[in-house]
Amino acid sequence: MNTFSASGTDVPSAQVPDYPMARAARCPFDPPPDLHILQDQAPISRVRLWDGSTPWLVTRYDDVRALLADPRISSESDRPHYPHLSAAQKERRRQSRTFINMDDPEHARLRRMVTASFSIRQVEALRPAIEQIVDGLIDTMLAGPRPVDLVEAFALPVPSLVICELLGVPYADHDFFQANSRILVRRTSTVEQARVATQQLLDYLDRQIGVKLAHPADDVLSTLAARVRAGELSRHQAASMGMLLLTAGHETTANMIALGTLALLQNPDQLDRLRGSADPKVVASAVEELLRHLTIVHGGRRRVAREDIEVGGVTIRAGEGVVLANDVANRDPEAFPDPDELDVDRNPRHHVAFGFGVHQCLGQPLARVEPQVVYSTLYRRIPTLKLAVDLDEIPFKHDGNVYGVYALPVTW
Repeated sequence: MNTFSASGTDVPSAQVPDYPMARAARCPFDPPPDLHILQDQAPISRVRLWDGSTPWLVTRYDDVRALLADPRISSESDRPHYPHLSAAQKERRRQSRTFINMDDPEHARLRRMVTASFSIRQVEALRPAIEQIVDGLIDTMLAGPRPVDLVEAFALPVPSLVICELLGVPYADHDFFQANSRILVRRTSTVEQARVATQQLLDYLDRQIGVKLAHPADDVLSTLAARVRAGELSRHQAASMGMLLLTAGHETTANMIALGTLALLQNPDQLDRLRGSADPKVVASAVEELLRHLTIVHGGRRRVAREDIEVGGVTIRAGEGVVLANDVANRDPEAFPDPDELDVDRNPRHHVAFGFGVHQCLGQPLARVEPQVVYSTLYRRIPTLKLAVDLDEIPFKHDGNVYGVYALPVTW
């Protein structure tokens, strides 16, 4: 029998499980079974990380949401006992600290500088351009050989083209920033690999900021460059923010497009429901359900308690690390009936795939519109789309903190 104790720092070492936990091979879309056991038996308990530290792991939806909104908990990644995802991520945060790892008021000051560019109104204005990109890539696939890797031919180019246009970065450089981004989202990357990849991206974005200082345009990097010119940001801060937006803007959505497609192909009744409807509300509901069902950003939201916090009958002491497991929180039966079922009509807008509270994902409007365009177009234009290999031949990103597939061979 698995036992997980939540009694505090005196938990015997043998009873503290390692985190992250392994997924079950039989269902690559579900959180690790041990997370469900924790959620049921010990929803706030100690886990052991890569560096031997034992922060609290929070697994129930209500507790995760409450703590994400609690001002007594800190996102500051340079605080003692902050539960870093890996040694490589710790190095990246040391080199390039951005507002996502800051607390207010500095977090709010820096975030406000780019909020308008990712507003619902601004992103909706991009929808026709995104539709054109999606249709163009589908045209190319249909004219080319089969089978085709949907990741390389479609899932990766869609968000890369969009974020390059939005930021003002040349798409011709996409191989460079995609290669370095992959290093930064792999848990198995070494500290030296992370250091080099981070510095290369920072140098690249610094050069782009320099271009915008000399030749401003209507894009996000020009907005950041204007802040540099006004003395509100250093060039390093501007480059760090640009790197965050560039890497997050393509890596997460690319995985969502490919993994969401695979999940729909494995659930043909849900794919038929989506493909057979012209109602934008059905498409929007399907996107929300796939965000909840897949929750592709793994490893939880990382925090440190500033004060003692009582939650779920457990006292988290000031200075203790906390990992908020939003993937299994999105499978909590108390919040989502039949949580392991994919139901595109569910419309679970209260999911925590984008986090919650003041640190809720800045780019979530874009992260919704891009899949909406893809899911309403790809399966309609290629109605016979299917896997070209067996499910067990697909390489999943078990080594990444952004979950997905390395390749998705499809045909029609």
